[in-house]
Amino acid sequence: MAHLMNTYARLPVAFTHGRGTCLYDEAGQEYLDALAGIAVNGLGHAHPRFVAALQDQVGKLIHTSNIYQVREQERLADRLCALSGMDEVFFGNSGSEANEGALKLVRMYGHKHGNPEAQTIVMERAWHGRTLATLAATGSEKARKGFDPLPSGFIRVPYNDIAAVKAAAQRDGRVQAVWLEVLQGEGGIQVADREYARALRALCDEHGWLLMIDEVQSGIGRTGKWFGYQWADIAPDVVTLAKGLGSGVPIGCVLARGRAAGVFGPGNHGTTFGGGPLACRAGLETLQIIEDEGLMQNAAARGEQIRAGFKAAFAGVAGVRAVRGQGLMIGIELDRPCGELVKQALAARLLINVTQDSVIRLVPPLVITPAQADEIVARLAPLVRAFVAAPASAAA
Repeated sequence: MAHLMNTYARLPVAFTHGRGTCLYDEAGQEYLDALAGIAVNGLGHAHPRFVAALQDQVGKLIHTSNIYQVREQERLADRLCALSGMDEVFFGNSGSEANEGALKLVRMYGHKHGNPEAQTIVMERAWHGRTLATLAATGSEKARKGFDPLPSGFIRVPYNDIAAVKAAAQRDGRVQAVWLEVLQGEGGIQVADREYARALRALCDEHGWLLMIDEVQSGIGRTGKWFGYQWADIAPDVVTLAKGLGSGVPIGCVLARGRAAGVFGPGNHGTTFGGGPLACRAGLETLQIIEDEGLMQNAAARGEQIRAGFKAAFAGVAGVRAVRGQGLMIGIELDRPCGELVKQALAARLLINVTQDSVIRLVPPLVITPAQADEIVARLAPLVRAFVAAPASAAA
């Protein structure tokens, strides 16, 4: 690793292959994957149908260019719009790219509607990416530190607080959009109240704003529906996707509908690699496998099983503040920073991570079995109980 930039605190393990919900290291040891590449590998590892589809596509076309028609891109756009209720799609390569595209769409929309200084209301603890604009929208001071001056155009308010949104809009008449994750991942697995999401939709309709929902982590079946916003029975104006859409093949997209559609024209936005034949074939196959194998239903059932298992395991344990989430986005909040549990879990052959310093995040593949769901609880619960039983100063 001598020539790699020091941008990650990597764990002392490298994996050679995987199968389903398991990964194998260079010594052949098996690990239960409760992280799925941070909500990316929804189909698990080496899913036979997915592998066969990629092998077939590599033998035909990997890349042409967006100056030509790409049939796989067209088919994936049709499929996503049918599932989401959106009208059009732009494909990129990542969640940050998708979110950057959404921000550009708001700016262009503002210019076209007499609001050239359009402001976007964003949420505390939000995570939208690491480009300069998406970083400015992100609610992590730690992530933003050292990158000033960041782009302007954002008004930050508390999450799940409709009164704060209304107050912010009263202070600044340039508001053009409201942006949120209906289930914050990096923000500590915080679930938006359904009434709050519906109130935001009504407020945006009242003022002619765009309601934008970042589904980069929560989308593509992870919560038990195709998209997290569907639990609130609302229709956003803009949606961003990435992570689970490609099952490990880089892809991202921004979807628009209604008044947010038709904002971009030729030359307004673009990408070299986005929407290529290989990535879009990966997206198409991912959606079909999720549907054919009932993986959304599995995500809902296994998520409930895991949360119930942890709630039972931690009943009466003072150091555990909450077990929460939806589908296979699960957070366990402790009363202290718990980063060292990642290494302890690794030693127990379980892959997890920690966000917001004190929240254990579990986002296993959608293909996880009931037995594997129980095994996650069996491996992790004793580690957590021992951790919180130690004095806080010693555990920190």
